[in-house]
Amino acid sequence: MAKKRIKSDFSSIFDDNIMAEDSENIGTLRLTEIEPNKNQPRKNFDKEALEQLASSILENGVLQPLLVRPLATGNYQIIAGERRWRASKIAGLTEVPVVIRDDLSEEQVMQIALIENLQRENLNPIEEALGYKELIDNYKMTQDELAKTLGKARSSIANSLGLLTLPKTVKDLLAEGELSAGHCKALKSIKDPALMTEIALRAADGELTVRSIENIAKREANKNEEKPEAKPRLAYYTEVELSLAELLATKVKITEGKKTNTLQISFDSKEQLEGIMKALINN
Repeated sequence: MAKKRIKSDFSSIFDDNIMAEDSENIGTLRLTEIEPNKNQPRKNFDKEALEQLASSILENGVLQPLLVRPLATGNYQIIAGERRWRASKIAGLTEVPVVIRDDLSEEQVMQIALIENLQRENLNPIEEALGYKELIDNYKMTQDELAKTLGKARSSIANSLGLLTLPKTVKDLLAEGELSAGHCKALKSIKDPALMTEIALRAADGELTVRSIENIAKREANKNEEKPEAKPRLAYYTEVELSLAELLATKVKITEGKKTNTLQISFDSKEQLEGIMKALINN
């Protein structure tokens, strides 16, 4: 059975603290009545960013309601807005505005959580690419749908997904901030994974710039251009070369051409040439 996709506009769901235009269906809940989703894909929230959001909430209040759903326990689970919930606790609030939804499946809740994280967290490029991949693989979203939902160019989504094909060491360096996306874009032009990894490590050490990697990739591409496969040389030619060299007491070479072959007999003097002629006539 095909998995359901969220097709509504996500924009209002993911704003951190922006005034909601439509106040219909907005209520309030005590913070103690609300709990985060334990299956939320992101577990770590930047402390400094939360404190900044808390300051905004202290000054302006929670302008964008949390999206929640009712639980059998009587509490409510966060679908979107966990950062606002955490920041509200830091700000000392006791209640927050909410929109309650009871019509979303477990899959839809997880899909919304993934998209919220892609929009609001400071993800490294590999985490971002993995988020896109999960939405495509598990929730059957297309790259076009992702681009529209997240407000990104489709090419940006495609380029991000392309990072997942890099060797593990290169992906690790990118995730750790040792390499930039620009480095990795240039590295992808190098076809040999071992060479790519070697170049990536040098770039991470500051030895190579993006332009240097591009130049290396061009040289490798030129070096690896397909060359006509050499025709195997007949062993008979070698035997003839050795026999004639012994008979004529000089160097003999047979060269194969596209249409005709060449027999080359070397000599140093007129006398040696005469000796070669006599040997050929007598044999």
